[in-house]
Amino acid sequence: MKAGFIQFNPSFGNIDHNLKVLAAFTEGIDCDLLVLPELCTTGYLFVSPDEVASLSEEIPEGRTTEALSVMAQKAQCHIVAGLPERCGDFFYNSCVLISPKGYVGTYRKVHLFFEENRWFQPGDGDFPVYDIGPCRIGLMICFDWIFPEVARSLALKGADILCHPSTLVLPFCQQVMLTRCLENRVFAVTANRTGTESRGTRTLTYTGQSQIAAPDSSILHRSDDTTEGVTVVDIDITMARNKNVTEFNNIFADRRPEFYRNLGPST
Repeated sequence: MKAGFIQFNPSFGNIDHNLKVLAAFTEGIDCDLLVLPELCTTGYLFVSPDEVASLSEEIPEGRTTEALSVMAQKAQCHIVAGLPERCGDFFYNSCVLISPKGYVGTYRKVHLFFEENRWFQPGDGDFPVYDIGPCRIGLMICFDWIFPEVARSLALKGADILCHPSTLVLPFCQQVMLTRCLENRVFAVTANRTGTESRGTRTLTYTGQSQIAAPDSSILHRSDDTTEGVTVVDIDITMARNKNVTEFNNIFADRRPEFYRNLGPST
């Protein structure tokens, strides 16, 4: 199958512009699965609750989900994309899965990073896995990368590919995701953004380097810090179905969960 990502520099608060950019990137694309960055239609660096409220949308009724559905239908691919979600009086840093037939599901980010804790509610901890035909995909968002339990939970639920919309500012994630792939024998598509945002008293520079990694921890493609565009690679999904490390070792069969019971609440 063909899996890919879009790396670009969203314009803060300009949803219509960002959707047009994404529509142009997806025009004529040959891809089965495409991952877009976290908060890709709004930008990341919020400065007030009012901004969050004004830019958040209901899912699936909002214009972003509807626009992504049009793109997925035209391209005949599945799309995973991050956006701020409004649900009643609460707001979430979410991502949606869209199929060529429309909206499929939502994941709400569990591990909030930095000032996200001021604007969003954490997700409910249901790490979802979806069968999209050629493979099974698991959804995670950005800072979830630092918690190995997330990738392991998705892998144990049967995910072949980790879809990882991101807005990364720390320098560690891309390398760590190679370990997440190796320890779970899965693919991972990390779609990061580029550029710098200066708003209020803060400036954030995003690391780019979106990547697609294989179950053996090899990098199938890694972008540079600044280039915007679409990358699609061919992947052999059967690699993610083989959990053997040696002829005597299988990463799931060799697990000893009876000895992991002390991994409870932090103190």
